[in-house]
Amino acid sequence: MYENEDEAVAIANLIGADEKNVVGWVYRWNTGALAVRWDIKGPQRVSCCQPDLSDVDKREIDFDGLTRICAPS
Repeated sequence: MYENEDEAVAIANLIGADEKNVVGWVYRWNTGALAVRWDIKGPQRVSCCQPDLSDVDKREIDFDGLTRICAPS
C-alpha cells in the first residue's frame, strides 16, 4: 500500500424508508472525512443507519437531510 493513496472503509449501512433494505453506505476515508455511497438506485430516503453513528458523524453526512429525500416519481 502506498501511504499517499486515499482509502475508505464502510462504517455503517443506510437503511431505507421501508426500514428493511440497505440503500447506501457511510464510508470513512483515511483522511477522517465521511462520505455516502448509494446503491444502484441512487439517493433514497433513509430511516436509520446501522450501526448508529455519533451526532457529529450524522451532522457531517447531513443525516437529517437524508431522512427527507423525496421519493422518485
